[in-house]
Amino acid sequence: MYCVHCGTASRAGQSFCAGCGRPVAIQIENRLAVHLRPLAILWLVVSAIRMIPGLFLVTLFSTVAGFLPAEVPGFVLWILQVVGFFWVAIAGIGVVAGWGLLERRPWARMLTIVLGCFGLLEVPFGTVLGIYTLWVLLPADADAEFRQMALTA
Repeated sequence: MYCVHCGTASRAGQSFCAGCGRPVAIQIENRLAVHLRPLAILWLVVSAIRMIPGLFLVTLFSTVAGFLPAEVPGFVLWILQVVGFFWVAIAGIGVVAGWGLLERRPWARMLTIVLGCFGLLEVPFGTVLGIYTLWVLLPADADAEFRQMALTA
């Protein structure tokens, strides 16, 4: 049996959830309840790791740092910074998706499915995370289960 609010496993007859402390009103046992919290945590961790190279590019290749030799054209620094900002933005969207899954926000399921589809192209870790995301969130019954979980949260 699993808590409707956080997905933590609980024993029969338990009054309060050990994970979130909320009263256990309805307990369900389904794939989505079991895998939603680990999926959200994976998205948060992977997004934090994706943010590191973006922040590296943004800070190291700023025009103030002067890291590259003077012979390098100015547009190279600009391109590297734009790529860094792009990585930070994508990682930020992943953090929002992971947080939304943890909080059971109605929009988080679709956002995470879209990010999972794009993640399939990022071999090998993005592919694994994308497959896991689609396996958890894409089945037809997952939509109804997620909506029910979002209503009770």
